[in-house]
Amino acid sequence: MIESISISQEIFSFLVVIFSIIVHEVAHGYAAYIQGDHTAERAGRLTLSPLPHIDVLGSVIVPLVAFFTAGTFFGWAKPVPYNPHNIRTRIGLAFVAAAGVLTNLSIALVSVLAIKFLGIEGLLNEAVGSALVIIMTANLSLAFFNLIPVPPFDGMSILQALFPKLYIRQDIVTNPVYMVIAIMLASVLYDRFMPSVLGFISQLIF
Repeated sequence: MIESISISQEIFSFLVVIFSIIVHEVAHGYAAYIQGDHTAERAGRLTLSPLPHIDVLGSVIVPLVAFFTAGTFFGWAKPVPYNPHNIRTRIGLAFVAAAGVLTNLSIALVSVLAIKFLGIEGLLNEAVGSALVIIMTANLSLAFFNLIPVPPFDGMSILQALFPKLYIRQDIVTNPVYMVIAIMLASVLYDRFMPSVLGFISQLIF
């Protein structure tokens, strides 16, 4: 029985990560869409259906390996396309770059508020609490990873939108060796700082 519960939690965690990654990418496209760029809409990417967004490596293999080896929540989907020339301001470009992180943080905040509210009302049981903690942790983790100011993470995209002179050649960013280094750096920073972040939030809600 305990083993079946553990397996169910692991499956739920994986599904939460996949959904959170997809919502993250859709947010980028929608942020561009509301500013007049319809590239993502025409590409069929403004949908929560997973099929248009799934990247086998980033959406399946990496999240599974990260979760079962390190207990972390990390991965990516196919980037949602947008045309920066349709965005009028640097702030607008920064908003597109930050939209995914803001969405993940919003989901995490809603989870925290739900835990507090249900706890106050005496409606919080172990199963619901565990599910909400998983949702919160997954989205905080994705937000943390993506805020790292290293290409190709959103943190650097935000800085590049605000400061165009911070140009980095795409052939460097897409180099597999560089990607491995970037992921390793992100993992080190995650292990260094994320436990403290989660510990602080746990003190606030429990």
